[in-house]
Amino acid sequence: MGRLLKSLVILSLLHAVHSYADDPKETAIKHPKIKFGFFKGFSFSFPFGQPKPAPPPGDPEDEGIFVEYGVERIETGRLGSWEIHSANAGVSAMHIQLMPNNKAEWHDSTSNGLSEIDNSPPFCRPRVGGRKTDPKQDCTAHAVQYDIETAHVRPLKVDSSPWCSSGGLSRNGSLISTGGDKDGLKSVRILKPCEDCDFEENKRALFANRWYATQHTLDDGNFILVGGRNSYNYEIVPPDTLQFTPQLFELALLEDTNDDAGRENNLYPFVNLLPDGNLFVFANHKSIILDPGTGKTVRPLPDLPGGSRNYPASGMSALLPIDLNKDNPNIEILVCGGNTRDAYILSDLQQPQRTFVEAARDCGRLNLNVKGADWEKEDMPTPRVMGDMLVLPTGDLLMLNGAKAGTSAWDAADEPNLTPVLYSPYKEKGYRFQELAPSAIPRMYHSCSAVLPDGKILVAGSNTNAFYKLEKYGDDFKFPTELRVEKFSPPYLAPEMEINRVKILNAESEKELKYGVEFDLVIGPRDVNVKQNEIRVTMYSPPFTTHGYSMNQRLLILKLVSVQNGRIKVVAPPTARLAPPGHYLLFVVHREVPSRGIWVHIE
Repeated sequence: MGRLLKSLVILSLLHAVHSYADDPKETAIKHPKIKFGFFKGFSFSFPFGQPKPAPPPGDPEDEGIFVEYGVERIETGRLGSWEIHSANAGVSAMHIQLMPNNKAEWHDSTSNGLSEIDNSPPFCRPRVGGRKTDPKQDCTAHAVQYDIETAHVRPLKVDSSPWCSSGGLSRNGSLISTGGDKDGLKSVRILKPCEDCDFEENKRALFANRWYATQHTLDDGNFILVGGRNSYNYEIVPPDTLQFTPQLFELALLEDTNDDAGRENNLYPFVNLLPDGNLFVFANHKSIILDPGTGKTVRPLPDLPGGSRNYPASGMSALLPIDLNKDNPNIEILVCGGNTRDAYILSDLQQPQRTFVEAARDCGRLNLNVKGADWEKEDMPTPRVMGDMLVLPTGDLLMLNGAKAGTSAWDAADEPNLTPVLYSPYKEKGYRFQELAPSAIPRMYHSCSAVLPDGKILVAGSNTNAFYKLEKYGDDFKFPTELRVEKFSPPYLAPEMEINRVKILNAESEKELKYGVEFDLVIGPRDVNVKQNEIRVTMYSPPFTTHGYSMNQRLLILKLVSVQNGRIKVVAPPTARLAPPGHYLLFVVHREVPSRGIWVHIE
């Protein structure tokens, strides 16, 4: 018995070391200690590498086994881990979009002075904002293309100001960026997914000003732009072109939900395409089902009590995963956090005595399948405002970044919320939230995040100031402009879970999908014995994230047909109303561990 136990310990240790040695790009240390427990009272600890300057995760607990989405799931007790991926990316990320070439594009604003990286090739424009001592010409970059593996940064030329703009991927994989401030109010910008492309722009393309607007992809591949400051309307614009005639529609919901001057609380409205082609639109605390083709309200929805949820109160929202294995899957919306109607006024810099109101900690969940349904309320572990809400490849949701008090806007928040929270929508009420390992870096106003193909989360940005405030300039600040880039590894990337991580053979799998048509995925030789009741296949639309809202984000659980000899047969989404045309990340989730995602394209 002693020899057998000793052998098991050595084999487990070798497997863990081998798993992290497979990929030279992986950082040497993910958890300061890996414990291998075989029964209570016995464990073996092996420290490897030097820990990163971030708080260590919690010790693992006993694994739990239960059923999720009809699939057996094994859960680790680990809380995730953090690593610094870049010490200085040059531009603080205010908006972010993962692109199909595995590069992340992010940008801030051309209206707030200089960044920390020069344009290359050189490009200068008259400086707008910033320090009085700065040069009159701004030759710095305000957008970058970031290599998510190597951390290499390529400056991008952007001319019109994209401050507080919107965006999304077109059907051919280009980033379509819309709106902004000053000379960017009516701009459309196109960035193609190539290694040397720059933005192409038209500063007069849009019908209305789009500052703090939401952009969402429709089932025909066109974009709808909803709202913006003093724009109580929406317009529909085609992708991949700078010359077009926009269609404009009035939207009474936006004017009805606009709090009086200085409050607003209805900017960056939450928008989701529904399976019938209509839109869910949420602003402030009200929501409707909208027919985008006519501008008519299909049906009003119940108010969500508890405060304001949109900018500057800045709550979070997401469409919950849609399970296509069911004949009539639930279509559910989750809205969390935010603040009171007056929170921004009370925290405003102009106030002689400022008050940072504690953020909302409640969530509302609404099932749109059920007419007459009301919001189901539940509290998060901590208050959160201007946080991000990302849908993970597993179907769980991750809430991170933001603050516990105050609102969005310059220096209008306090008490950074450093602790991510995992929300498991399939669990019973009261058991859905789990706090994870905290970061050491505050991510306040103008920070953002993105789900990566390997299942990690890229986290960047944070600038609560009207220009870059950095220690090297001798600035007095509480929250400096943040140029460091982090990656967060959720619990499913814990070393002991690696044994469940299957590999999709990219070259042998089908990547051009047709609506409603079966297609094959091929997994690696090590994984040929996985069972059908142990996996699910998920398809994720990488969002454009800014100001706490991830536009165009959705995750579909595809209909599974068969699993045999390393070949997984699944059915593509049946309609473009469920999956608008374009690029998606596709994952095989085996016992709660996602594979590395591959890019697929659907038309």
